[in-house]
Amino acid sequence: MALMDFIKKQFIDIIQWTEEGDGTLAWRFPMRDMEIQNGGSLTVRESQMAIFVNEGKIADVFGPGTYKLTTQTLPVLTYLKNWDKLFESPFKSDVYFFSTRQQIDQKWGTPQPITIRDKDFGAVRIRAFGNYAFRVTDPKLFHTEISGTREEYTVSELDGQLRGLVLQNISNAIAASGIPFLDLASNQIEFAKALRTQLDPEMAKLGLKLENMTVQSVSLPEELQKILDQKIGMGMVGNDMGKFMQYQTAQAIPKFAEGGGGGGGIAGDAMGLGAGVALGQVLAQNLQAGLQGNNQGAAQAAAAQAAATLKPDDILSTLEKLGELKAKGILSEDEFAAKKAELLKKLV
Repeated sequence: MALMDFIKKQFIDIIQWTEEGDGTLAWRFPMRDMEIQNGGSLTVRESQMAIFVNEGKIADVFGPGTYKLTTQTLPVLTYLKNWDKLFESPFKSDVYFFSTRQQIDQKWGTPQPITIRDKDFGAVRIRAFGNYAFRVTDPKLFHTEISGTREEYTVSELDGQLRGLVLQNISNAIAASGIPFLDLASNQIEFAKALRTQLDPEMAKLGLKLENMTVQSVSLPEELQKILDQKIGMGMVGNDMGKFMQYQTAQAIPKFAEGGGGGGGIAGDAMGLGAGVALGQVLAQNLQAGLQGNNQGAAQAAAAQAAATLKPDDILSTLEKLGELKAKGILSEDEFAAKKAELLKKLV
């Protein structure tokens, strides 16, 4: 009886993989010096693929289904072994299974700030993080490039490589998108799309497909974050500078009143209020001239002269007020579009 049990163990009738747990990408069927019985059964479940490897050469690839192992179902292996079409003897071959389901919620992030280049701001140091999902789509390529002949290959072993791939391509993604960095930083969906576009071909080289990519947070230097906030606020002001300056002046009055504790505070607040009122007068005059049909070139020149006399701090203050005005819903996004680019240039 023991001899019969021993003999039976030398031949494999059923080849299958019951995937247990999460995180296994590739698994080698345990042969233990046994041979596969001719006419045996191969079962490949949904979300799996299998390959036969003969003497180091990848032969046949199987998708989900149940197969009877014959020369008809193993054409490449038959060719490599020079089998007769009616072979009946058992044969040796390594069999590898691959999980093709999505590997979700894989984390990526920048442990340290990374430097990217932007056409508007030059070198910018940022931190970002998010997650992504991928799957094995080309088991032959994945076996050749990544998993090899190991008994098991897991997601955790690939994690560092994929994280590095994401970080390596952030700068390239921003450059290739052609979208200004501030627009990407304020729109995480667009940022993720640009990053995925850059990563897709890199993942394909490993036999993988990037199914999803998210950017959950982008951290900017404080100075650049202020500009981003102001840029977002600028879009809500539009061309109605009269409304904005009325709002800015109204905001400056209580601030001026709070400076009663010391002469320096009063003087500084008064200067800020005076600058706001002066700018409001100039812009209001330009707006009135435009409504009355005066020369448009003269109005633009006057506005440019007024903006040129402003200090950077005054422009920053103006932009901050624009953001508050937009947040309150007083101004639309189409307003102040003409001045938006000009003021941002003065900041950088």
